[in-house]
Amino acid sequence: MSGMVTRGAIEERELRELAPYASRARQSAGRVHPEQEHAYRSCYQRDRDRIIHSSAFRRLEYKTQVFVNSFGDYYRTRLTHTLEVAQIGRTIARALGLNEDLTEAIALAHDIGHGPFGHTGEDALADLMRDHGGFEHNGQALRIVDVLERKYPDFPGLNLTHELRHSLLKHAGEQLCLEAQVVDAADRIAYNAHDIDDGLTSGILAEEALDEVALWREARAAVERRAPGLDPARRRYHAVRSLIDAAVTDLLKTSTERLAEASPGSAAEARGLPKRLVFASPEMERRQAELSRFLNRDFYNEHRVLRMRRKASRLVTEMFRVLVEDPRLLPPAARASAEEHGAERGVCDYLAGMTDREALLEHRRLLHPDDGAEA
Repeated sequence: MSGMVTRGAIEERELRELAPYASRARQSAGRVHPEQEHAYRSCYQRDRDRIIHSSAFRRLEYKTQVFVNSFGDYYRTRLTHTLEVAQIGRTIARALGLNEDLTEAIALAHDIGHGPFGHTGEDALADLMRDHGGFEHNGQALRIVDVLERKYPDFPGLNLTHELRHSLLKHAGEQLCLEAQVVDAADRIAYNAHDIDDGLTSGILAEEALDEVALWREARAAVERRAPGLDPARRRYHAVRSLIDAAVTDLLKTSTERLAEASPGSAAEARGLPKRLVFASPEMERRQAELSRFLNRDFYNEHRVLRMRRKASRLVTEMFRVLVEDPRLLPPAARASAEEHGAERGVCDYLAGMTDREALLEHRRLLHPDDGAEA
């Protein structure tokens, strides 16, 4: 029986097996607050585990993608989407010889800065914070891991590695590491494909209408060739799988060509290049853009979705204004944060951390206290 696999053995395996341009744990720029390394986890594995055990990650279970959480139990939440991005990201990273552990950690953290009610909640908070430092979910994710999570006695936040923290900022002046580029690509593949699935499941989208989109038309045709006569639910499931597979295959082919052409000798050299190396072909980009336009027209702006979005925006706006006007209404921890960082930022952090369910209940408590909501 072989002995325990130690951190040193993990790092040695990375040095031997990963591509020259992959991020390696032994070459990490480290953490803001120095810590003793773990005996049998690399620094990126430790990042991943800290994210999984964070409060912000757990809340993703009840934060939505498109539908408000109360709409039904069968649609994607931020958590299920995050897990799907992590799975796609690991597949891509493995095929390209990149660091799977760092890729997974980035994927698990990439959505923790989102507030309740999907992009509608983010848009509302961005508008409300326009004159108070702004709000954007990537910046909020960094704020969460650096400041808002309170787990350790010696430092605020989660004290994650430089590589993971940098990956959360998309406009930091330096190119993202290749693992973060993989997560960006996997995120787009996942949400396009799975918004189709949710749209069809909800009945808002019809397969016949989707046939105007080349990616879907070809995916469905591929399924019908392989398995003719499937019932609609299974045909839809396999069409979504086929769509994801086509996008990943294209991404791998194009990225492999770009990596061979650029031939970066290290992760640092790859970050120093002016353009990303992990991306789809121009033809796939065109097709993904066509799909995005279709979803924007027929799904995100469908009247039932618009009604949910309008209600969600109103709820966030009303709570923000009430709480900024009187921060004494905040619970103790949030009130202390508002005193430290200013009322607007403290209230923004409080609302952004809420799940859909929490936001709906808090709105009732604040603005409709007589309808039976708990105080």
